[in-house]
Amino acid sequence: MSDESLVLSTIEGPVAILTLNRPQALNALSPALIDALIRHLEHCDNDDEIRVIIITGAGRAFAAGADIKAMADATPIDMLTTDMIARWARIAAVRKPVIAAVNGFALGGGCELAMMCDIILASETAQFGQPEINIGIIPGAGGTQRLTRAIGPYRAMEMVLTGATISAQEAYAYGLVNRVCPPDSLLDEARQLAQTIAAKPPLAVRLAKEAVRAAAETTVREGLAIELRNFYLLFASADQKEGMRAFIEKRTANFSGR
Repeated sequence: MSDESLVLSTIEGPVAILTLNRPQALNALSPALIDALIRHLEHCDNDDEIRVIIITGAGRAFAAGADIKAMADATPIDMLTTDMIARWARIAAVRKPVIAAVNGFALGGGCELAMMCDIILASETAQFGQPEINIGIIPGAGGTQRLTRAIGPYRAMEMVLTGATISAQEAYAYGLVNRVCPPDSLLDEARQLAQTIAAKPPLAVRLAKEAVRAAAETTVREGLAIELRNFYLLFASADQKEGMRAFIEKRTANFSGR
């Protein structure tokens, strides 16, 4: 399979749907697949016509972890020089909203990829977990950090130390996912949510995402400073003027992203 076919891209107006496409390997996150995903994400992030991105998986899995065959014989220097894990930071750095539509296994790196997204929708058949402990390592792409912030230290500790998986229903109860959907309607619900967000003013969406992310990654004082800076900054946008005028005039706003 060529690198270009490892991630399939479908553009539906302002929404891009990126599908991980190694179904025979349960979409295991090989270096080539990750590189292809990064290329697609950065293209979408730089395309003004695209406002929201959905990531999903082909077949029975969202992504069933990293490609163990690619790491089995690696040395610490191999891991450092190839930058295999650190370059995943480029996924989390996407400025536009990213929705994970988790349609099956989201294990190890797959769970970490979902947690790099901004919103997670899960099929009723989805399963989440960080089973790295079972092969002698620990999560290395944010699994110990983002999972802890999402579900709390005690549940995260149990999942990381035992390698246990949780169902979509448990993930929802723990606060890891936004909602659980029937398998047949998962992508449609992701599309509907994406279209709702895409109709909002793009600059406000981008700065709101930055501020909410800061709440999980900084102190309250630092987060409040980012929130206030972004709040003030938006008063320089045409969309703020349009949005407030439309509210006063009781009409639908026409946001330009400027």
